[in-house]
Amino acid sequence: MNAPRATIAVTTGTTIGVADNRRRGAPFTRAGQTPPPSRVRLALPALWLLALVLCPHPLFARDAITWMEVSMPPYLIQEGSAKGQGYGDVVTAILRENLPEYDHYTMVTNVVRHFQKFRDGEKVCSVGLYRTPEREAFMYFSIPSLLTMPAVLIIRKDRHADFGATASVRLDDLLTRQVVIGLSKDRSYGAEIDAVLKRHRGGEQLLYYGGQELAGNYFRMLMRNRVDGLIGLPDEAMYHAERMGLRDQLMTLPLEENRHSYAGWLCTVGCSKNAWGEAVIDRINAILVQQRPTARYRAAYERWLDGATLERYRAVYREVFLTALPPSVPAR
Repeated sequence: MNAPRATIAVTTGTTIGVADNRRRGAPFTRAGQTPPPSRVRLALPALWLLALVLCPHPLFARDAITWMEVSMPPYLIQEGSAKGQGYGDVVTAILRENLPEYDHYTMVTNVVRHFQKFRDGEKVCSVGLYRTPEREAFMYFSIPSLLTMPAVLIIRKDRHADFGATASVRLDDLLTRQVVIGLSKDRSYGAEIDAVLKRHRGGEQLLYYGGQELAGNYFRMLMRNRVDGLIGLPDEAMYHAERMGLRDQLMTLPLEENRHSYAGWLCTVGCSKNAWGEAVIDRINAILVQQRPTARYRAAYERWLDGATLERYRAVYREVFLTALPPSVPAR
């Protein structure tokens, strides 16, 4: 004999009936009849349970942001004892904490796939991007989210004389000489440096490598004189030099083109260029105005600086970075 079963019957309109033949004497409700209120109250929880089981998606799904990342320490550190302590990691964590209305996910990709997600209009954002005309075609940008020291030329200390033994170097002039400079073909170095590199693209002086990370292979090429210098950020240069035991053998030379403006110092948050991304950027701007003056926010990058640059960095942070505000926020 089959065991007794409870059944749920749903009809159109307001007629809802529950029949349970295990309850002796419980009447059936026919279509067209209105059940007693007590029976409706019993039926509704069962219907909600059925809907939760049958629906392929949550009934009240929250909006989500996927944070796009690439491997580029110390901006983003994804392994080792300092995992999650990069300055981009800290800023992303602060934004996530202040966007509780969103679910947050992380995707680590190569740079090509990284930007394709934005071109496809997916719900993605990224911290620490230079704002360029090419990217503005498919991204919305926040006010500056990071103040970083601009790109420099990384050379061997024992070859300083080959670069004039000066305190800085003009990249445009350097690239007219018989030198080989390594750099990434997949990243921006700020508007001023990008413009110089564009003018010299295709020349024998530039050796491009794939990916954004200034990896150990290129430092080894530098130490073997297979390249004369590398273009990178000073913090990433020192991070890799320390890991490879080369800190005392390398030095950095500021690029004079970066003295014309602070464009190479300022990075932003970018989100896909659609209504969703515009709304997220508005929220992020409000958070940045509140969080950028805090000690925790400033320390995210300062921990990667040496004492010689810290005073200069703090002056620019106060005078330039904190004064960059959304149009709707008056300057203090």
